[in-house]
Amino acid sequence: MKKSTFVAMILGTVGGILFALGMCMALIPEWNAFQPGVIMGVVGAVVLLVMVLVWRKMENKAPVKLSGKTIGATLIGIVGALLFGVGMCLTMVWSNMVVGIIVGIAGIVVLLCLIPFIKGLK
Repeated sequence: MKKSTFVAMILGTVGGILFALGMCMALIPEWNAFQPGVIMGVVGAVVLLVMVLVWRKMENKAPVKLSGKTIGATLIGIVGALLFGVGMCLTMVWSNMVVGIIVGIAGIVVLLCLIPFIKGLK
């Protein structure tokens, strides 16, 4: 295993755990830990961002350049993930099965649209 892959794995695991625990702390009302949860979630997100920067530097890759396509792909990914999550919440939390399944499938379709958007059709 390359050193850059190992570093990315460790930072990704730590950042993912911090982010997930922070979101749980912020979103589970029984825990009464909204502010610490938001802080921990932000720390996790920062660790994940640092992981990407460190990995790209160790692999001698060029920094990510912001273009219209990069921003568009990011927005499509965010919208797809949000639709998918709302569909799951509608189904599992609010007991609205049919609408939840439709919204979840719409989120999956939006996420699948990322593949041709990024890779292109040949």
